[in-house]
Amino acid sequence: MVHHSHQSYDYHAWANDRLFAHLRQLPEEALHTEVTSVFSSVSHVLGHIYLFDRLYLSVLSEVPNEEIFPKMQGWTEEAQGKTVEQLHTLFADVTEQYRGLLRRTPNPDKEITIEHPRYGRLDTRFSEILQHVVNHGTYHRGNITAMLRQQGHAGVPTDYLFYILERGGSL
Repeated sequence: MVHHSHQSYDYHAWANDRLFAHLRQLPEEALHTEVTSVFSSVSHVLGHIYLFDRLYLSVLSEVPNEEIFPKMQGWTEEAQGKTVEQLHTLFADVTEQYRGLLRRTPNPDKEITIEHPRYGRLDTRFSEILQHVVNHGTYHRGNITAMLRQQGHAGVPTDYLFYILERGGSL
């Protein structure tokens, strides 16, 4: 039986793929057009999602902060100025890394500790951090839909219900 957190991550990857398929159908400038929103462009939102997917992949892999924090600027730069295809490739690579980590993590409820220099210590479970990754992506895909609508383009449904329906109505 698949653990709920693994299923949730599968939804996250599905929703990202669905978003990229939609973005491929739009003019390339829709990705980089500046809008008045939480982020200045769709590409900036995608860069933010990418950065935090990479960050939490490292956290879940129990990489020490001293190794994670210096890499964050590089991850940010890695996603800047990219095309839809290039961004999708970056996301696909991270997705494969997550799936590998999930295969190597037989107990998603294992306890992990996160030490944050500003916010302190958090004792939590692997599955809770993975759920945070999913929630973070869902929130920002909503930002992208609003930004696309500002530009006169439709969004794409990435609701969990559509994921379930596409998978035959049951999980």
